[in-house]
Amino acid sequence: MAELHIIGQIIGATGFPQNSLFCKWGVHAGGAWRLLSGLKEGQTQVDMPQTGDMAYWSHPIDLHYTTKGLQGWPRLYLQVWHQDSFGRCQLYGYGYIHVPSSPGQHRLQCVTWRPLGSWQDQLAEMFVGGGPQLRSPDLIYSGADRYRLHTVGMGTVELELCVILRHFDRYGVES
Repeated sequence: MAELHIIGQIIGATGFPQNSLFCKWGVHAGGAWRLLSGLKEGQTQVDMPQTGDMAYWSHPIDLHYTTKGLQGWPRLYLQVWHQDSFGRCQLYGYGYIHVPSSPGQHRLQCVTWRPLGSWQDQLAEMFVGGGPQLRSPDLIYSGADRYRLHTVGMGTVELELCVILRHFDRYGVES
């Protein structure tokens, strides 16, 4: 079986309205892929930078997959959250990025977005907080229903991933 190793980190985020951010992340792969080791999902710590715009997490990612086919190549999906001084958490953005299919070290930027909601939702969000959220995280990376949403762009999450491919040449994939 072909093997894929993903080793890296979620470096941090920039361009969000406020600091004090954390990130929930997960990996989605197709049915032909099997996770041998590593965590399929996780969460970073909250970073509240004193200076600058960038929230640094340096959260490690270490995954080892096996597969018999290329369909359903792994995708990393992200949810960026803001935690206020009272400990309340508010969604700031969703995003996803395909794991690079070429071996080597890759520095990636994942742009994020969030659902906009109606003008009543936006008004309530200003005074009460919260805001619209997706019912299922599957909508983050599945394109069918996502394009019907009204969204607004948010910040960017920076990642560094090292990709190692093993035995893909046996299945006709040149690396």
